[in-house]
Amino acid sequence: MSEHFTINPKLDFVIERFIDAPTRLVWEALTKPEHLKEWYMPKAWGRVARTEMDVRPGGIFSIDIATADGQEFPNLGCFLDVIPMARLVWTSMLFPGYRPAVFDDIPITAIVTMEAVGSGTRYVFTALHRDEADFEKNKTSGFQQGTEVAVDQFVQHVHAMK
Repeated sequence: MSEHFTINPKLDFVIERFIDAPTRLVWEALTKPEHLKEWYMPKAWGRVARTEMDVRPGGIFSIDIATADGQEFPNLGCFLDVIPMARLVWTSMLFPGYRPAVFDDIPITAIVTMEAVGSGTRYVFTALHRDEADFEKNKTSGFQQGTEVAVDQFVQHVHAMK
């Protein structure tokens, strides 16, 4: 997939981690609702209220989060590309079945890649934005910081699965 996009530091951010666990566990933690509930939302900020995943191109990506003050926010999108234990791509710009999305949130396309490195996994999360204004809004909203925290929680969760 990397040959189909270029990282632009004015539009995108990348989070990379080495996870001391096999790729199979990383994939499971990324794609199974029971695992997503454990790491997706920064614990200090709230929790995952509901999640539904149909991990196939055109399938649903739905994770509703509940903030500490009880407000719930839906996160609905569509999987674009699925290569088990290698790459997962989804976007909030499309609803499931590739239906055009209508929403008030800042759209992103998320690209996750993973590859076995020794007995562990190199994990890379990339968030693509459509323009500099969206990227700046996401940074100031706490999305980027929250994603960093969530990825750290993800790594801890995968380690606990071993």
